[in-house]
Order: sequence, then C-alpha cells, then structure tokens
Amino acid sequence: MTTATVTSSDAPSTSGLNWTPRLWGTLIVLCAAMFLDALDVSMVGVALPSIGSELNLSTSTLQWVVSGYVLGYGGLLLLGGRAADLLGRRRVFLVALAVFAAASLAGGLVDDGALLIAARFLKGVSAAFTAPAGLSIITTTFAEGPARNRALSIYTTCGASGFSLGLVLSGLLTSVGWRWTFLMPVPVALLALIVAVRLLPRPVEERAKGGYDVLGAITGTATVLLLVFTVTEAQGAGWLSLRTLGSLVVVAALAAAFLLVESRTAHPLVRLGIFRNGSVARANLVAFAMTGAYGGFQFVVTLYLQHLLGWSALQMALGLLPAGAFIALSAPFMGPIVDRFGTGRLLPIGLLALVGAFALFLRLDEHSSYVGLVLPSMLLLGVGFALAFPSVNIAATDGVDDEEQGLASGLVNTAIQVGTAVVLAGATAMITAGSAGGDSSQAQLDGYRPALFLVTAVALVGLIIAAVGALVDRRRNSTPLQVPDYDYPPAGSPTTRTEVLTEH
Repeated sequence: MTTATVTSSDAPSTSGLNWTPRLWGTLIVLCAAMFLDALDVSMVGVALPSIGSELNLSTSTLQWVVSGYVLGYGGLLLLGGRAADLLGRRRVFLVALAVFAAASLAGGLVDDGALLIAARFLKGVSAAFTAPAGLSIITTTFAEGPARNRALSIYTTCGASGFSLGLVLSGLLTSVGWRWTFLMPVPVALLALIVAVRLLPRPVEERAKGGYDVLGAITGTATVLLLVFTVTEAQGAGWLSLRTLGSLVVVAALAAAFLLVESRTAHPLVRLGIFRNGSVARANLVAFAMTGAYGGFQFVVTLYLQHLLGWSALQMALGLLPAGAFIALSAPFMGPIVDRFGTGRLLPIGLLALVGAFALFLRLDEHSSYVGLVLPSMLLLGVGFALAFPSVNIAATDGVDDEEQGLASGLVNTAIQVGTAVVLAGATAMITAGSAGGDSSQAQLDGYRPALFLVTAVALVGLIIAAVGALVDRRRNSTPLQVPDYDYPPAGSPTTRTEVLTEH
C-alpha cells in the first residue's frame, strides 16, 4: 500500500524547468567533471604508440597505461559512492577533482613508465569519487521528474560525448605531442574546481545517517579491484592458466564474503535491498553490457583503422567525429525526449541502434570504404548512445532515496567500468587467438571478426534486458489503481485531504 498526501505547499524551485543561473552553473561544473572522467577512459588509446616509443615501454607495460586508470576507477567506485553519502557530496567532489587535476599534470610531465602508470591509477581513483559524487549532487539537487530528467540527460550526454570524443581529441592532440592528451584536462579541471567552490550547494543536512562499514569496504573494493586486475592480466597469463583461475576463485570467495557482510551489518556499504528496485537492477546490467560492448568495439576499430587500413591519428579523429558530434548536439533535446517517451522505451531503441552499429562493422575487409562501413556505424553509435546513456543513468537512480543516491551512482558507474574491462579483455583474447600471431591482412581480419561477434552479442544481451524491462514497466503502468472508499472530512473542514492509493 502506498500513501500519497496531497498538499498545497509550493514545490521546490528545482522541480520546474526555469532554472536560475546558479543552478545552470552547478550543472555545467558537474558536466565538465563528468566529461573529463569519460574522456580519460578513451583518450589515451591513440597516443599509446607514441608513448611506447618515447618511454621505451613494452606492449605488456603499455597496456597498463590504460588498465591502471580502469583499475583505479572501477575498483573504488563503490567506496566513492558511499563516501559521498557519508562524508558529504560537495566535499568529496571538490577534493577528488583537485587530485584529478594534480594527477593529470603529473602524467604529462613524467619521463618514466612506472610513474606514468601510477599517475593514471591516481586519476582513476579520483574519478571513482568525482563520478558518483557529481551524479548524486544532481539527483539530490533537482527534483525527481522533468527537472531531474532534463539535468541528467544533459549530464550523461556530456559523459557520453567525452567517451566517444576521446579518440577524436586524442588523435588531434597526439599529432602535436602525446603529452597534451594528459595536460589538456588540467586547466579545465582547475577552472571547474574554482567555479565549483563558489556554486556547489551547501545543504544543511547532506550526509547519510549510519556508521562506516569497514569490512564491507575492504571486501567489496578488493573484489572489484582483483576482478578488474584478473581480466586485464588474463590476456598475458592465459585464461586457463593456474594464475588466472586461482585469481577468479579468490574473486568468488571475496564476493561471497562481501555479500555475507552486507547482509548482516547494520550500516552496509551496499544495501542489498536496493536491487529489489527492478529499474536499478536492470539499469546496472544494461550499463555493463552497453559500455562493455562499446569498449571492445572501440579497441577493434582503433586497431583496424590504424594497422590494417593505415589511417593516421588525425584521419581517425576526423573519421570518428560524427558519433561524438551527434551525441554532443543532442544534449539539449534529450530531457524533453525522455519526458515524452520514458526511459523504458528509449533504452531498447538505443541498444538496438548500438547492436546495428556493431553488426554493420562485421562487413569489414581489407578495402572497406569510409562511406560504406565506418560512417553508417558512427551515425548509429551516435543515435544509440544519445538515447541509451542518459536513459540508463536515469533508470539507475530512479526511486532511490536521497541518502542512497551516492550508492546508486557508484553502482552504475562500477557496472560501466567493470563491463568495459571484462569485455575488452575478452575481445583482446579473441583478436590474439583469431590472428594466431600473424601479421598479414587476412590474419588480422580473422582476429577482428570474432571480437566483433563478441561485442555484438554482448550488446544484444543488453538489448534483451532493456526490452524485458520495457515490457515489465508497460504491464505495471497498465494495471489500474484501486481507490478504496474513504470518508473525507466535511466540505470546508480545515483538515488536509489525504488520498490512500492501493497499488497492485
């Protein structure tokens, strides 16, 4: 039974769409941080050959320039989300953004591979705190409904733009020098930090109630860190090696211990009951599949265009521009679209476009043209991410109490990062196995196609989950509400009217 009280009190200012300049400024600052976080996930890819040449790094060491960031980001997101709830979202966001700027500067100045990897790991750790803190600031500042949908659509579209434009900007910056891919975010982060200090809201009661789940933080963080580390290293050690299998057994044991701790502690790091919210559970699964598939696809496309077709970094940047440009240009329109059609409808449509983009690329060969292969896939990618990325973030925080918005944000961002790490590792393994170590064009194609089949299949699983969710939501919304007889106070009575709605 759900009880709704109808009062005549005024709605908060954030429930409308006529926002003050301060609200717009707050949203822009949070969008800038989200853009930088997403940008860093993909921007370093094109610069890797130049980094390896200048710093004399082996292929296995070079991999950790990417994996170090993913490890820090994906491994500490749950802790970052809960820290935002307990320590204060504003405080966590500001400190983490300052660390992000410092780590970016260090990464652009170092001349040692180990220090570069350490800087990347530190950037990932800082992003693990800024991402859930920023998202939870939005969901607690803007009232649920059209205002929040509009804010989240703009925010998450900025994240999707950063994710998709990473390769484009990396190509442009690498043509000048690879260090600029690390230095470029520094002034943006510092400017965002200065503005954030002045604009971010200072709620009187911002922190969630409850103690610190130290054991849960240790087991949960260790589980995700070891999982990301294992799938990243499995390519070199072998998926069936004793090292990989042993690590997976330890991951399973840590996960079981984490679930046991969370089910028994009074103030858990992750309240397991949050997954009883079907929207949250499905959104996390879709996020895992969607971004995991894209991460693997991006890796294949980078290798194909540079190694097989011989594209330069600048050519690749311009070739991939349509997807990022479409996502960025769609940001102002996504809020009204979500309000009109709902996330339940938009998610399957977005996933269908992504599946189409990946499937189209299965036609790749030694002489594929840009217009015939790359451009259609990029346009479908743009449509898919523009629709699906905001929708999945809205669905992942829908119906969650304010004191758990940091947790919900941390969960969906963890799903994104772990999905990327897992599917990317699988795609890399398939490329290596399919090519059988050969350097010929045919050998490379034999490696790319199985990897593309994998990312297409993963995206298809996400589509099925999103479609099932849409059917569940449609059935629930079509169930009529029964309003029982209720004796209202006589006309003119000062008592506030209360309607008791029974929901089946």
